[in-house]
Parts: sequence; structure tokens; C-alpha cells
Amino acid sequence: MNHGLHNKRVLITGANGGIGTALVSAFLAAGAQQVVMAVRNTESAAGFARQFGSRILVLPLDLTSATSVTDLASQAGPLDIVVNNAGAMTLTTPLAEDVEVRFQQELEVNTFGLLRMAKAFIPVLEKSAGVFIQVNSIASLISDGSLSTYSASKAASFSFTLALKATLKAHDIRVISVHPGPIDTPMAASAGFSDIAEPPEVVAEAVLSALTTNDFLVFPDKMAKEFGDAFQPFANAYLKDL
Repeated sequence: MNHGLHNKRVLITGANGGIGTALVSAFLAAGAQQVVMAVRNTESAAGFARQFGSRILVLPLDLTSATSVTDLASQAGPLDIVVNNAGAMTLTTPLAEDVEVRFQQELEVNTFGLLRMAKAFIPVLEKSAGVFIQVNSIASLISDGSLSTYSASKAASFSFTLALKATLKAHDIRVISVHPGPIDTPMAASAGFSDIAEPPEVVAEAVLSALTTNDFLVFPDKMAKEFGDAFQPFANAYLKDL
């Protein structure tokens, strides 16, 4: 499928993880000129750099550091698409002794990391009338005891994604919010979802497909689609004007 990615430059955070590497591969296969892999450990992306040469640019990123994010923006060059995919998750109940500490850790990556990325890269995307893609989660719409802090941080990031959609319309920047369910990654395995997890490529293909539509909300996998079917009437009624 032609996703209109020829000669496009794409930046992906968390590009060395399960969903991240699937996104990198999918964008390259779809014809992206270059993919910037933003990762904490640049050695973890060396294989892609060796395989694809100049089509891969590997840069360091610590989403918890505003300086690291602004440095990334200054080094990445012109961009057409930014995918903020990096995330953090702990298994924490709301009454756990260390709940505040765990929640702060997840907020730093999942929520404040999103805000840092938006502030740093919106000026870049303005120049190309580009796309900002935020990988959220179905956990942003529901919670249970063991995922309490993760769900809360993702709910906050989804709320900010909605606000960005409304704000960036005037800047001619499109915003897409992706809400995967259990995906076959180490993060999902740690939460005990391996038996029902779907491959990361499901998310990557859904992201590329969304670039050819006007969809704001993307629910890639089977469980996510069930959530999407339930949530979409609300979105159609109350989010359409954002």
C-alpha cells in the first residue's frame, strides 16, 4: 500500500522496543527517505544502522530530560512525521507503599515526555505541515488495580493529546492518537498479557493506514477495536469539533 511516505523523514521515540522496531521497519518498507531512531541506548539501534545505512539516523533521547529532548530536536533536522512511542509501565496498585514514586516515574515518561516532545517538535512540524502521532493505550480509557499508575499517566497523556489536536489545528499539524491493547512486547509480558498479546506489526500497520485517512483515534488490535467500538460514539458526539 502506498502511504505517501516517499521522501518523508520520520522520527520515532522508543524506536528500539517491540512496537518501535516494528514502526521503523514499516516506515522504511513504505518508502520513507529516512527514519530517525531516538533511543536511550544508541548501541541498541546499531543493527538497523548497519542494515539500512543512510536511511537510518540514530540519536540519543532521555524523555525525562527537557535538555535531551531539545537537543534531539536540534540534531534531527527537518521532519514530516514524529511518532512519540516511548513509554514506561509499572505494576502498581493505588494503595502500594511506593505508589507516588512509581506514578511520578511513569508521568515523567508517559505524560511530561509527551509535553516535552510536543514543545520541541511542533516548530519543526510546522515547517512541513506534518503529523504528530502519540502512542497512548487502551489503558488511557480504563484501569484496574495493578495498572493504576500506568493507566492514570496514559489517561493524562490522552487528555493532552486531545488538547494538542485542538491547539495544532491552527498550525496545520495533524495529530493522531494510537490506543493499542496487549502487544507482544517485554512490557506486556511483565503485566502477564503474553497469552493474548498480538504482534507489534499490527500497531505499525494501523499507524501507516491512519496516515491515509482522517482518523484521529486508532485502535489497532482485536481488544483495542472492541474498546474503540464502545468509545467511538462518544468520540463522534463530543470530540469531532476538536
